[in-house]
Amino acid sequence: MTIKLISFDLDDTLWAVDPVIVQANLTLYRWLETNAPAFTANYQLEDFDHLRRIVVTEQPEIAHSVTAIRLAVLNKGLLDSGYDRATAEQLTEAAFDVFLAARNQVELFQHAQQMLIDLSANYRLVALSNGNADVEKVGLGEFFEFGLNADQVGKAKPDPLMFKQMLERAGVKADEVLHIGDHPDHDIRGAQDCGLHTLWVNFSGKPWPEGPEPDLEVRCLSEVMSYIERYNDSSRSR
Repeated sequence: MTIKLISFDLDDTLWAVDPVIVQANLTLYRWLETNAPAFTANYQLEDFDHLRRIVVTEQPEIAHSVTAIRLAVLNKGLLDSGYDRATAEQLTEAAFDVFLAARNQVELFQHAQQMLIDLSANYRLVALSNGNADVEKVGLGEFFEFGLNADQVGKAKPDPLMFKQMLERAGVKADEVLHIGDHPDHDIRGAQDCGLHTLWVNFSGKPWPEGPEPDLEVRCLSEVMSYIERYNDSSRSR
Protein backbone atom coordinates (compact mmCIF):
# COMPACT_ATOMS: atom_id res chain seq x y z
CA MET A 1 0.00 0.00 0.00
CA THR A 2 1.16 3.51 -0.87
CA ILE A 3 -0.81 6.66 -0.14
CA LYS A 4 -1.53 8.33 -3.47
CA LEU A 5 -4.30 10.75 -2.53
CA ILE A 6 -5.12 12.75 0.59
CA SER A 7 -8.64 13.95 1.31
CA PHE A 8 -9.06 16.91 3.64
CA ASP A 9 -11.86 18.08 5.82
CA LEU A 10 -11.93 21.89 5.83
CA ASP A 11 -13.72 23.53 8.79
CA ASP A 12 -11.75 23.18 12.04
CA THR A 13 -9.06 21.25 10.17
CA LEU A 14 -7.56 24.02 8.03
CA TRP A 15 -9.21 26.96 9.83
CA ALA A 16 -11.42 27.63 12.83
CA VAL A 17 -15.02 27.79 11.63
CA ASP A 18 -16.81 29.37 14.61
CA PRO A 19 -15.30 32.87 14.24
CA VAL A 20 -15.94 32.70 10.50
CA ILE A 21 -19.65 31.99 11.02
CA VAL A 22 -19.93 34.67 13.71
CA GLN A 23 -18.50 37.28 11.35
CA ALA A 24 -20.56 36.04 8.40
CA ASN A 25 -23.76 36.26 10.46
CA LEU A 26 -22.86 39.78 11.51
CA THR A 27 -22.15 40.81 7.91
CA LEU A 28 -25.44 39.26 6.83
CA TYR A 29 -27.42 40.98 9.58
CA ARG A 30 -25.96 44.37 8.74
CA TRP A 31 -26.93 43.83 5.09
CA LEU A 32 -30.47 42.92 6.17
CA GLU A 33 -30.68 46.09 8.28
CA THR A 34 -30.28 48.11 5.10
CA ASN A 35 -32.01 45.91 2.56
CA ALA A 36 -34.71 44.14 4.59
CA PRO A 37 -35.38 46.36 7.62
CA ALA A 38 -38.60 44.55 8.51
CA PHE A 39 -36.52 41.42 9.15
CA THR A 40 -34.19 43.13 11.60
CA ALA A 41 -37.12 44.89 13.25
CA ASN A 42 -38.56 41.44 13.90
CA TYR A 43 -35.39 39.46 14.68
CA GLN A 44 -32.17 40.06 16.53
CA LEU A 45 -28.80 38.74 15.37
CA GLU A 46 -28.98 35.96 17.97
CA ASP A 47 -32.28 34.73 16.51
CA PHE A 48 -30.55 33.02 13.58
CA ASP A 49 -29.90 30.01 15.83
CA HIS A 50 -33.53 29.87 16.92
CA LEU A 51 -34.76 30.08 13.34
CA ARG A 52 -32.32 27.34 12.38
CA ARG A 53 -33.70 24.98 15.02
CA ILE A 54 -37.24 25.62 13.81
CA VAL A 55 -36.31 25.01 10.18
CA VAL A 56 -34.46 21.75 10.90
CA THR A 57 -37.38 20.51 13.00
CA GLU A 58 -39.90 21.38 10.29
CA GLN A 59 -37.71 20.17 7.40
CA PRO A 60 -35.51 17.32 8.64
CA GLU A 61 -34.87 16.26 5.04
CA ILE A 62 -32.52 19.25 4.60
CA ALA A 63 -30.59 18.72 7.85
CA HIS A 64 -27.49 17.55 5.92
CA SER A 65 -27.23 20.79 3.94
CA VAL A 66 -26.05 23.97 5.64
CA THR A 67 -26.87 25.87 2.44
CA ALA A 68 -30.46 24.63 2.28
CA ILE A 69 -30.89 25.40 5.98
CA ARG A 70 -29.51 28.93 5.58
CA LEU A 71 -31.78 29.63 2.61
CA ALA A 72 -34.80 28.28 4.50
CA VAL A 73 -33.96 30.37 7.58
CA LEU A 74 -33.75 33.54 5.53
CA ASN A 75 -36.92 32.80 3.59
CA LYS A 76 -38.91 31.96 6.70
CA GLY A 77 -37.67 35.04 8.55
CA LEU A 78 -38.51 37.30 5.63
CA LEU A 79 -41.98 35.82 5.16
CA ASP A 80 -42.69 36.05 8.89
CA SER A 81 -41.57 39.68 8.77
CA GLY A 82 -44.25 40.56 6.23
CA TYR A 83 -42.53 40.33 2.87
CA ASP A 84 -44.52 38.77 0.04
CA ARG A 85 -43.31 35.49 -1.40
CA ALA A 86 -41.66 36.94 -4.51
CA THR A 87 -39.83 39.65 -2.58
CA ALA A 88 -38.79 37.16 0.11
CA GLU A 89 -37.30 34.85 -2.51
CA GLN A 90 -35.36 37.70 -4.14
CA LEU A 91 -34.05 38.94 -0.80
CA THR A 92 -33.19 35.39 0.28
CA GLU A 93 -30.96 34.83 -2.74
CA ALA A 94 -29.24 38.20 -2.40
CA ALA A 95 -28.76 37.82 1.35
CA PHE A 96 -27.32 34.34 0.96
CA ASP A 97 -24.75 35.63 -1.55
CA VAL A 98 -23.67 38.18 1.05
CA PHE A 99 -23.39 35.51 3.72
CA LEU A 100 -21.48 33.08 1.50
CA ALA A 101 -18.92 35.70 0.47
CA ALA A 102 -18.23 36.40 4.15
CA ARG A 103 -18.27 32.70 5.00
CA ASN A 104 -15.36 32.16 2.62
CA GLN A 105 -13.20 34.76 4.38
CA VAL A 106 -11.16 32.38 6.51
CA GLU A 107 -7.93 32.61 8.47
CA LEU A 108 -5.82 29.50 8.02
CA PHE A 109 -4.36 27.76 11.02
CA GLN A 110 -0.65 28.17 11.56
CA HIS A 111 1.38 25.96 9.18
CA ALA A 112 -1.67 25.09 7.03
CA GLN A 113 -0.43 26.89 3.92
CA GLN A 114 3.05 25.35 4.06
CA MET A 115 1.59 21.93 4.77
CA LEU A 116 -0.55 22.15 1.64
CA ILE A 117 2.40 23.33 -0.43
CA ASP A 118 4.49 20.37 0.75
CA LEU A 119 1.76 17.76 0.43
CA SER A 120 0.57 18.90 -3.00
CA ALA A 121 4.09 18.43 -4.34
CA ASN A 122 3.95 14.75 -3.42
CA TYR A 123 0.29 13.72 -3.31
CA ARG A 124 -3.01 14.40 -4.98
CA LEU A 125 -5.29 16.44 -2.72
CA VAL A 126 -9.08 16.71 -2.59
CA ALA A 127 -11.49 18.37 -0.15
CA LEU A 128 -14.47 16.73 1.58
CA SER A 129 -16.63 19.01 3.69
CA ASN A 130 -19.99 19.06 5.41
CA GLY A 131 -19.87 22.86 5.18
CA ASN A 132 -20.24 25.22 2.25
CA ALA A 133 -16.81 26.82 2.11
CA ASP A 134 -15.27 26.67 -1.37
CA VAL A 135 -11.55 25.91 -1.74
CA GLU A 136 -11.39 28.22 -4.77
CA LYS A 137 -13.04 31.12 -2.97
CA VAL A 138 -10.91 30.75 0.15
CA GLY A 139 -7.80 30.92 -2.02
CA LEU A 140 -6.67 27.30 -1.85
CA GLY A 141 -7.86 26.07 -5.23
CA GLU A 142 -4.35 25.59 -6.55
CA PHE A 143 -3.76 22.76 -4.08
CA PHE A 144 -6.90 20.69 -4.65
CA GLU A 145 -7.99 18.64 -7.65
CA PHE A 146 -11.63 18.99 -6.62
CA GLY A 147 -13.90 19.36 -3.64
CA LEU A 148 -17.12 17.67 -2.58
CA ASN A 149 -19.56 18.85 0.06
CA ALA A 150 -22.81 17.67 1.58
CA ASP A 151 -24.85 20.05 -0.60
CA GLN A 152 -23.53 18.41 -3.76
CA VAL A 153 -23.60 14.83 -2.53
CA GLY A 154 -26.92 14.90 -0.69
CA LYS A 155 -25.48 13.30 2.44
CA ALA A 156 -23.10 14.56 5.12
CA LYS A 157 -20.13 12.69 6.59
CA PRO A 158 -19.96 10.16 8.22
CA ASP A 159 -22.39 8.77 5.64
CA PRO A 160 -20.22 6.81 3.18
CA LEU A 161 -21.62 8.47 0.06
CA MET A 162 -19.19 11.41 0.00
CA PHE A 163 -16.20 9.13 0.48
CA LYS A 164 -17.44 6.72 -2.20
CA GLN A 165 -18.05 9.51 -4.71
CA MET A 166 -14.56 10.84 -4.03
CA LEU A 167 -13.00 7.43 -4.69
CA GLU A 168 -14.95 7.03 -7.92
CA ARG A 169 -14.17 10.51 -9.19
CA ALA A 170 -10.48 10.28 -8.30
CA GLY A 171 -10.14 6.76 -9.66
CA VAL A 172 -8.31 5.41 -6.63
CA LYS A 173 -8.76 2.52 -4.22
CA ALA A 174 -9.73 3.09 -0.61
CA ASP A 175 -6.39 1.80 0.70
CA GLU A 176 -4.57 4.39 -1.46
CA VAL A 177 -6.28 7.30 0.34
CA LEU A 178 -5.58 9.01 3.65
CA HIS A 179 -8.35 11.20 5.07
CA ILE A 180 -7.38 14.08 7.36
CA GLY A 181 -9.91 15.70 9.66
CA ASP A 182 -10.70 16.94 13.14
CA HIS A 183 -13.98 15.18 13.88
CA PRO A 184 -13.74 11.68 15.39
CA ASP A 185 -17.11 10.65 13.98
CA HIS A 186 -17.67 12.63 10.79
CA ASP A 187 -14.09 12.32 9.57
CA ILE A 188 -12.30 9.43 11.22
CA ARG A 189 -15.10 6.89 11.68
CA GLY A 190 -16.66 7.81 8.35
CA ALA A 191 -13.36 7.28 6.52
CA GLN A 192 -12.56 4.09 8.45
CA ASP A 193 -15.93 2.61 7.52
CA CYS A 194 -15.01 3.06 3.86
CA GLY A 195 -11.55 1.49 4.23
CA LEU A 196 -9.51 4.71 4.09
CA HIS A 197 -6.43 5.44 6.17
CA THR A 198 -7.00 8.22 8.69
CA LEU A 199 -5.17 11.07 10.35
CA TRP A 200 -6.85 12.84 13.25
CA VAL A 201 -6.08 16.54 13.70
CA ASN A 202 -6.31 16.93 17.48
CA PHE A 203 -5.15 20.44 18.30
CA SER A 204 -6.37 20.34 21.90
CA GLY A 205 -4.89 16.96 22.79
CA LYS A 206 -8.21 15.54 23.93
CA PRO A 207 -8.44 11.79 24.51
CA TRP A 208 -9.74 9.58 21.72
CA PRO A 209 -13.37 8.55 22.27
CA GLU A 210 -14.54 4.98 22.02
CA GLY A 211 -14.04 3.03 18.81
CA PRO A 212 -11.17 2.15 16.48
CA GLU A 213 -8.35 4.66 16.76
CA PRO A 214 -7.04 6.64 13.77
CA ASP A 215 -3.89 5.49 12.03
CA LEU A 216 -2.18 8.78 12.79
CA GLU A 217 -2.73 11.72 15.13
CA VAL A 218 -1.17 15.19 15.10
CA ARG A 219 -1.53 18.20 17.35
CA CYS A 220 0.07 20.64 14.93
CA LEU A 221 -0.23 20.84 11.16
CA SER A 222 3.54 21.14 10.89
CA GLU A 223 3.71 17.44 11.83
CA VAL A 224 1.48 16.17 9.04
CA MET A 225 3.99 15.79 6.23
CA SER A 226 6.61 13.89 8.26
CA TYR A 227 3.99 11.64 9.88
CA ILE A 228 2.56 10.66 6.50
CA GLU A 229 6.01 10.00 5.03
CA ARG A 230 6.93 7.71 7.93
CA TYR A 231 3.57 5.97 7.69
CA ASN A 232 4.06 5.40 3.97
CA ASP A 233 7.58 4.08 4.51
CA SER A 234 6.48 1.67 7.24
CA SER A 235 3.61 0.41 5.10
CA ARG A 236 5.90 -0.30 2.14
CA SER A 237 8.20 -2.37 4.35
CA ARG A 238 5.45 -4.68 5.59
